[in-house]
Amino acid sequence: MSDGIVHAAKIDGAGFFRIFFTLLLPMSLPTIVVAVIWQFTQIWNDFLFGVAFTVGDSNPVTVALNNIVASSTGVKEYNVDMAAAIIAALPTLLVYIVAGKYFVRGLAAGAVKG
Repeated sequence: MSDGIVHAAKIDGAGFFRIFFTLLLPMSLPTIVVAVIWQFTQIWNDFLFGVAFTVGDSNPVTVALNNIVASSTGVKEYNVDMAAAIIAALPTLLVYIVAGKYFVRGLAAGAVKG
C-alpha cells in the first residue's frame, strides 16, 4: 500500500477511522480473504483428520463414513470411496468458488515487487 494515499487523505482532512474504513480496509480485502480461505482449509483438514482416526460410536460422522464405505460383499467399492472423498472436500471447494476472485487478487497483491 502506498503511504502517499494515506498522506493525501490526511491532507484532505480524513480522520483515522475514515482512512481505515474507506481506504485501507477495502484495499486489504483480498489479502484478508486469502487468509480466511487458508485458515478454513486448515481447520477443515484437521476436522477430517480427527474424524478419520476417531474410534468409537461417539462421533456420528465417523459412523456415517463407516456405513458408506462398508461393503456387504467384501469387494472394495472405489466409486463409493471417491464419492465420500468428494463429499468431504465439498465445503472447501465451495469456499474457493465463492471467494475465488478475491483469492486470485490477494495472491497477486502479495507478488508485486516495489
